[in-house]
Amino acid sequence: MSELRDPAHRVSPRARTMWHVEIGLQGIVTTAVLGLAAVMWAPEAARWWLVGAVACGSTAVVVVVPRWRYLVHRWEVSPTAVYTQRGWWARERRIAPMSRVQTVDYAQGPLARLFGLASVTVTTASAAGALRIDGLDRDVALALVDELTLKADLVEGDAT
Repeated sequence: MSELRDPAHRVSPRARTMWHVEIGLQGIVTTAVLGLAAVMWAPEAARWWLVGAVACGSTAVVVVVPRWRYLVHRWEVSPTAVYTQRGWWARERRIAPMSRVQTVDYAQGPLARLFGLASVTVTTASAAGALRIDGLDRDVALALVDELTLKADLVEGDAT
C-alpha cells in the first residue's frame, strides 16, 4: 500500500512572518491577562514565577508554531481535484474532486493584506466542510480562484 504524498506547493514564505506576528500579538494579550491574574490572585512568592512561565511559554509558541505550520501547509490542484494539507498540531489532508466543488472564495484580512497574502476557501458537497488554503501570495490566490472556478465549471453535474 503506498502512502499519500504531500501536496506539491508550499504557501508563501511571507505566511511564516505573518503567523509570527499574529501569534505574537495573541501571546502578548495572553501573557498580559494571565500575568495580571497571577499578580492579583497568586501567592506573592509564586507571582513572578507564574508570569515568567507564561511569558516563556508564549515566546516558545511564537517561535515554534509558525515555522512548524509553514512546513506542513501545502496545496495542489490537479485536473480532477484540489488537495490540501494543513495543521500544526493535528495534520489534516483533504482531497476534493472538482465534481464536488460548489464555491471558491477569496479572503484577505487586514494582517494578510499588510503582508500581501490571502486565503482561498473551496466549499464542497461534503460533510467534512470546506478546504481552506491560508497564506497564499495575493496573486497566486487570485489565479487559483480563477483556475478552480474554470475547472469546476467544466465538470458535468451539480456538485452534490
